[in-house]
Amino acid sequence: MSDPSTSALALIELTQHQCAERLQHAAFGRVALSSGALPVILPVHFALLDGDPVFRTDPGTKLMAASAGAVLCFEIDEHDPVLHTGWSVLVTGRAEVITDPVELAAAAALPLRPWIGAGTAYVRIRTAAMSGREIRIQGAESGRSCRPA
Repeated sequence: MSDPSTSALALIELTQHQCAERLQHAAFGRVALSSGALPVILPVHFALLDGDPVFRTDPGTKLMAASAGAVLCFEIDEHDPVLHTGWSVLVTGRAEVITDPVELAAAAALPLRPWIGAGTAYVRIRTAAMSGREIRIQGAESGRSCRPA
């Protein structure tokens, strides 16, 4: 195994395909939004609906942001604290509470549970932009291992 103090690290931009693949294999992420003009980052369990992150929530900060159609950031990541390697994927888009009966039935069929509480509302982040980066040891193949959260 390489020693991070003697190995050169490289920052690699992930392709759209690599970002989408990592989103498909993850189940935990973080939603970043503004609440009272202050940044807030909240954990969520999520699944994808037609490529968009969807999560369940109860009345509160996330639901208020979605009800207002706020633009949110959604992030997943994985890292190795010893080697100082890892990756992250960021999705940015407008949040919406799912109310359409067909879309709501599709969201309800997802393997999805709320972070806490009943999670009576389903929120979708309509992907407007997606990007990802990976820090890896130069010359090494992608270290993607996306363990379920």
